[in-house]
Amino acid sequence: MNELLQTYWPLIVAALVVGVAIAWYVFHASRRTRVTGTSRDVLDEGAAPAERNRALIDSAPAATPMEPPAGVAPAAPSAGTDDLTRIKGLGPKLAATLHGLGVTSFAQIASWDENEIDRIDAELGRFQGRIRRDDWVGQAKFLAQGDDTGFAERYGKLI
Repeated sequence: MNELLQTYWPLIVAALVVGVAIAWYVFHASRRTRVTGTSRDVLDEGAAPAERNRALIDSAPAATPMEPPAGVAPAAPSAGTDDLTRIKGLGPKLAATLHGLGVTSFAQIASWDENEIDRIDAELGRFQGRIRRDDWVGQAKFLAQGDDTGFAERYGKLI
């Protein structure tokens, strides 16, 4: 063993130097991304918001809700106002939109036909397609009947 070390000691030293160099590079390369300065936001220094942003904030909405066709009034709630957010996929923002359109009960949603779904869906803006995708009509039928067990079997546990 002693003879091997005496014969190959230059190779062993070279391998050791290469290993130390690689280890040094790996540990120091990861520290290059460290942020050393303090960055401040423009608004921290008291600057006013950009005018282009102010123009967007103050502008009128891009689209206004459509009025129902003449002679067609929104259906009156059959049993008062229901908590529409119990329908999966229908959050507080959508519930407020539906209330604005006169939809306040599960019975109304359960009675929607394809034309009514299309009309309401056109009013949902970026939420279009949710009525069919989340099957609001099917969920509303269970909830209008008070069938929580049937709802849970088909759509999962009520929140």
